[in-house]
Amino acid sequence: MEKISCTKVVLPGESEEKSSGKIGYKIVSRGIKCEKLRNLIIRAVKAHKSNSSNPASSTPGESRFWTIGITLLLIVMWACGMQSMAFHNAKWPATAKFQFAHPAVLIPERVYRNNGYLTVSSNGGLNQMRSGISDMVTIARFLNLTLVVPELDNTSFWQDNRWMNSNNAATFCSQFGDIFDVDHFIDSLRDELRIVKELPPTQKEKLKTQPLYQMATRSWGNMSYYYQQVLPVFKKFGIVHFLKTDARLSNNEPLENVQKMRCRVNYEGLRFTPHIEKIGKKVVSILRKKGPFLALHLRFEKDMLAFTGCTEELDKEEVKELTSMRYACPWWKEKEINSTHKREEGLCPLTPGEVGLALKALDIDPEIQVYIAAGEIYGKDKRLDDLRAFYPNLVKKETLLPSADMGEIRYHSNRMAAVDYIVSLASDTFAPSYDGHMAKVVEGHRRYLGYKTTIRLDRKVLVALIDRYRSGKMKWDEFSDLVKKTHSGLMGGPIERLKIPGKPKEEDYFYLNPEECLPKIDPSLRGLRSDKTKH
Repeated sequence: MEKISCTKVVLPGESEEKSSGKIGYKIVSRGIKCEKLRNLIIRAVKAHKSNSSNPASSTPGESRFWTIGITLLLIVMWACGMQSMAFHNAKWPATAKFQFAHPAVLIPERVYRNNGYLTVSSNGGLNQMRSGISDMVTIARFLNLTLVVPELDNTSFWQDNRWMNSNNAATFCSQFGDIFDVDHFIDSLRDELRIVKELPPTQKEKLKTQPLYQMATRSWGNMSYYYQQVLPVFKKFGIVHFLKTDARLSNNEPLENVQKMRCRVNYEGLRFTPHIEKIGKKVVSILRKKGPFLALHLRFEKDMLAFTGCTEELDKEEVKELTSMRYACPWWKEKEINSTHKREEGLCPLTPGEVGLALKALDIDPEIQVYIAAGEIYGKDKRLDDLRAFYPNLVKKETLLPSADMGEIRYHSNRMAAVDYIVSLASDTFAPSYDGHMAKVVEGHRRYLGYKTTIRLDRKVLVALIDRYRSGKMKWDEFSDLVKKTHSGLMGGPIERLKIPGKPKEEDYFYLNPEECLPKIDPSLRGLRSDKTKH
């Protein structure tokens, strides 16, 4: 239920005096304080009483006035109490998990002069869009904009493909409301900014007479750039569309409240739809009944291998197929790729067999359930058998749940990835075989939830050690010992985020290690990291 107070949001280009008659008042929770509003009602009642010569013989209209006045007073008193609770709950508690509470009642709405409307097309896969949307909300918050619920760009290769259902009718690509809980997104952030599902009618009319202004903002821009160069554009046009959302905000923004806002959006504002949450929790429940489990983000899908050009353990026909796929995709700039050199530099996803060797060397229990958090593995069982030789209890969402339980989401890669995200967060251990967006975002989220174990496999070191072991140049005990030493500081614990001024692509991604949002840790307990080394 919304709480009562009188205030308004002013549209761009209008003064408060001009807009007051046009917009009217919204039911929000800041502006006139509860105590003041209550006193106003009491004074109005007293004034009416003093003007009435004989209250006992009041007319029906006057009786209604008394009834409404007393009822309104009781509602305001109740609302004041609820508002006090909401303000208390809305503060960020200093707990180990540092989670932002979402109270049962709506939190107070922030009131500000609106500088314009921001619409965005969020590009990339699920987790690239997730982090991008978090940045867009943060930018809108600090520029005092109104954000329209993001569109999901389904034009790139990493799209939510149109799969065919059982009736051979194509289903539509997912939009924001198919993946995320829209109402929760709006309500949980209402004390920071105004988010609307669509442009208001007046703004839609405006676009009939002038084209929508579109722009691609600078990659890795800081808030100074947005204040100085982007905000004036909103003040000029009123409505602006951002063409891209990924990597639009710097990893190491100096304003800590900006960084904390990014965390709040990503970890509290973006919640999956109830249907996706239900499926994800059901998978977790099934796994939990059988004991601990490890979520393995195994990036050995056809599109990933074609994109990276990595061909380790593939036959000639497979290499030919993947090469043709890469040349056919206009979005992928790199065509000629030396797979051997790339692998030696640690730039290739580990193969299922390499992952099995690494986990065994780290003494991961061979009886543990290994949940494959990925799409279809290239080569299917032929490749998974290499991993199954080390860890026979391999499971996937498709094998744990019948198709009927999965429903329509099985036709959409992004919704299936959302289920993997839920399971990966809940797992006892998370291990990605490649450092894509899901690997980074999930690791950061697990840090935020209390430094849950995440094995960040050092591919450059591992492939060198594996090659030496397989060639007989190294015994198992030596191999295992070196693998353990390499990964002693790469288990998802407290560690400094690697910062390389002027090279944002080479430094640690903010969402991999959101230090500003985590409990302060004694420096002596932090993992050591060389400024010259990026794992």
